[in-house]
Amino acid sequence: MSRISRLLATACTLLALPMASAHGQAIEVKEAWVRGTVPGQTATGAFMNITSKAAARLVGAASPAAGAVEIHNMKMEGGVMKMFAVDGVDLPANRTVRLAPGGVHFMFLELKQALKAGDRVPLKLTFELAGGKRDTVDLAVEVRTVTGEKRRGL
Repeated sequence: MSRISRLLATACTLLALPMASAHGQAIEVKEAWVRGTVPGQTATGAFMNITSKAAARLVGAASPAAGAVEIHNMKMEGGVMKMFAVDGVDLPANRTVRLAPGGVHFMFLELKQALKAGDRVPLKLTFELAGGKRDTVDLAVEVRTVTGEKRRGL
């Protein structure tokens, strides 16, 4: 990433609050991060904690760093951990939903470049609110290289 790109990403991070208000609702995103990659790697995972003041549903995500971003979950089937796409995640009112390795998470697919530790990646989350209305939250997600952790399917 060039120096100008890093400066722009830093500025966006400082300006973008990981909180959105829509139709009287507030959705808060904390501890968001994406797993760093190596050159040639085509996919990675992103993780975070999401809290909504009113019941809502996480229904999508997008990032210019990837051709597609999908919501995935994992479960054990016949002694083998399997990963599969889901169409959304319910967010009960005033309860934090954790997107974490080994469970519900985002998959960045068709990566356009390697994601290096310390960089920030734009990520737009889409939520369905009461009455079918939609809102988005724009984030600049920190890239982390995790060592010594079980990869648990990622």
